[in-house]
Amino acid sequence: MNNLDTDLQQLDAILTAVKLQGADYLNHIRERSTASSAEVEVMRDLIDEGIGAVEALEQFNKRFEPIMVASSGPRYWGFVTGGTTPAAIAGDWLSTIYDQNTQSAKGNGDVSALIELETIQLLLSLFNLPKNYFGGFVTGATLSNFTCLAVARQWIGKQSGKDFAREGLSETVKVLSATPHSSAIKSLSMLGLGSGNVIQVNVLTGNREALDVTDLELKIQALNGEPFILISSAGTVNTVDFDDFEAINLLKEKYNFWWHIDAAFGGFAACSPKYNHLVKGWDNADSITVDCHKWLNVPYESAVFFVKEQHQLLQVETFQNSNAAYLGNPMENFSYLNFLPENSRRLKALPAWFTLTSYGKQGYQEIVERNVETALQFADFINENPNFELLAPVRLNTVCFSLTDESLVTTFLNKLNASGKVFMTPTFYNGKKGIRAAFVNWRTTIADVEVATATMTEILTEL
Repeated sequence: MNNLDTDLQQLDAILTAVKLQGADYLNHIRERSTASSAEVEVMRDLIDEGIGAVEALEQFNKRFEPIMVASSGPRYWGFVTGGTTPAAIAGDWLSTIYDQNTQSAKGNGDVSALIELETIQLLLSLFNLPKNYFGGFVTGATLSNFTCLAVARQWIGKQSGKDFAREGLSETVKVLSATPHSSAIKSLSMLGLGSGNVIQVNVLTGNREALDVTDLELKIQALNGEPFILISSAGTVNTVDFDDFEAINLLKEKYNFWWHIDAAFGGFAACSPKYNHLVKGWDNADSITVDCHKWLNVPYESAVFFVKEQHQLLQVETFQNSNAAYLGNPMENFSYLNFLPENSRRLKALPAWFTLTSYGKQGYQEIVERNVETALQFADFINENPNFELLAPVRLNTVCFSLTDESLVTTFLNKLNASGKVFMTPTFYNGKKGIRAAFVNWRTTIADVEVATATMTEILTEL
């Protein structure tokens, strides 16, 4: 009997062992280190005979498990990293077990796209967005930006009667933005639009990252009626600043452009009556990016794109899985194959469906508001300690700060992260070295802020 047959007979025991190990990790995630400096020798040759799942688990636990950091824990404040709700974990396990290639909603193989289409509706409801958006799941904000901007590229071509998807780019596409995320710039590169081809719009004065609408209109007028793509921000990375969407709406009435909003995590402001004013007016954008493995707190490789339904034919022309032009209504024989980059895709919607169904609008309002509360509590510590300074006001859930003695920033952050108590990331803002702490994990509480600030105070005494 080979190892595959043996493992099949022992499947219940294998899955039980993994379940117990997973539960132990999650139940003790607060005590697990947020950083690791351990080294592991990399094996470069595959053995002739496998060792079976039980022994593979033992080898994993010996070699790799100790270096797994609590990146989904309550004090991992680096980048913008969410955790995983209990319901999202259940949904993710089932995604693996059922192992659908989610494309079709009408029986060409599986019909799991029905779950995805429903989950998109639930997300539109969560964000109070109109139902005239079509959406789907991709692996992250980069692929969401890519998908949206690919449709924008096709729209630009059609303004002059060209089909860029079939014919290739034949002209420079004008892209305007003030503080685009690096993933949007990367998408421009991958789409052939040019990562260095962004017309820079000024930001507002007064320590802002939001675009200056007056300067935006001047830049638009300089194009002399040429259509363009506008990339605007619903939550910049350093300071979570928001562009003025109501003002952009007025410009959209006067000028011809594709309006894309990168709302990777800032879009979740819509979940709270306290903060939904930040996204007021965003519902007229042509496309929106939202990253689910941030504030929705589902496992990694989960983001959605929203593209207005009126652009569906452009989207199909961009992503259709055939060399022939698509005829008729793209929804009649619907398949995600024709609407996004990937031909093979797991059922990413299921963890999102589980967590949305389990916790509802109220649950996500509470997560957002609690995270903002902890961010403000942390900012109070920064303001009250003369060794630190805030580099920008706290507008939502991210604290951007530095040390009064800027020369100590790198040393301080290295020591802080090495402590394993909390993890933050370096940044550079307004000409200063800084540190960024992002609060998006559903587990994070004021007690976690107290652990972090006590560790920071201790490190200060060592410098």
